[in-house]
Amino acid sequence: MPLQLLPAWHDSAWPALLTTAVTALALALMFTWVGEQVLMRVSGRLPIGGEVVRHIRRPMWFMVPLLVLHGVWNFGDEDLLLIRTVRQTNLVLLLACATWGAMRAIRGVAEGVLSRYPVDVVANLGARRIHTQLRMLSRVAQWTTFLVGLALILVSFPAARQVGTSLLASAGVAGLAAGIAARPVIGNLIAGLQIAFAQPIRLDDVLIVQGEWGRVEEITSSYVVMKLWDERRLIVPLQWMIENPFQNWTRNRADILGSVFVWVDYRMPLEPVREAARKACEASPLWDGRVCVVQTVDATDRAVQIRILVSSGDSARNFDLRVAVREALIRMLQRDYPDCLPRVRAEIDGPSSQEYLSRSPKGMAPGPWGGPADGR
Repeated sequence: MPLQLLPAWHDSAWPALLTTAVTALALALMFTWVGEQVLMRVSGRLPIGGEVVRHIRRPMWFMVPLLVLHGVWNFGDEDLLLIRTVRQTNLVLLLACATWGAMRAIRGVAEGVLSRYPVDVVANLGARRIHTQLRMLSRVAQWTTFLVGLALILVSFPAARQVGTSLLASAGVAGLAAGIAARPVIGNLIAGLQIAFAQPIRLDDVLIVQGEWGRVEEITSSYVVMKLWDERRLIVPLQWMIENPFQNWTRNRADILGSVFVWVDYRMPLEPVREAARKACEASPLWDGRVCVVQTVDATDRAVQIRILVSSGDSARNFDLRVAVREALIRMLQRDYPDCLPRVRAEIDGPSSQEYLSRSPKGMAPGPWGGPADGR
């Protein structure tokens, strides 16, 4: 029955309103279920739409019933006991669920787009660029949506609006203080936008930061997580990445050159070294076939330094390839040229035996080590 025909007294108005609310809630849940099934069928063949529907399923089960109940409470009489509190509570919950659903929808759009660009392939430079941009932009959009939803919730309270009006006079001082206090947060947020668009780093990039080698595992809205070679994690603030220099080994491409250094004696011929290095590279699947060069890069008064340059598809493979080439050269030197390892040469000059005897006292024969027989 229409709510306008309900009796005006309180005792009979609340039961009728609650009955209407329960009926509307049941219809809303049924409509939500039907809508979910329809959306899943429609978006089943669309990667982006399917991810969005999958992400908003749970918020939708709360948002639609709260929206229907909000309409029911607005038809209630203004004189009903606690009706304003019920309306305000329902509105706050509705705004919170709408914010939650919007944040989940943004994440679903990002995941749907990223699913079309896998990074587990060899040529993944473009995919990593898109992953970095979308993840950063989606986080910024989610934070913005959260702040807008929080602002709407606060504005829905009449007392909050009055407090906001009274604080306008001190907004300048408060804004300055908040800006100084939130400077690291704001700086990281701006740095995140710079990284998203300029992209000095991307996901899965190989970096050298403060002498540590690792891959970019995650880029959040405030810091970068690097997975180091020994499974440790290095946490670097975004602002630090913008303000300080670091090495990026995969900025444009992942292939890289590596060096192997060997010290040998001057008598060591270079052709066996070149042959051993070439055989080691050709026998390893880590070599990409581009560079395998043996060069003499230094010569001291004791030994010669030989450098072997080898190339691989990425830095991890290059490290293992350098280890294999180094071990092959060591085995070759130990097996075929053990006398050509670095050595220290010395020539000792001293007086001859005749000169020593001529300087010795008369009647004293030299001992077994060239000294007097009596040991003096």
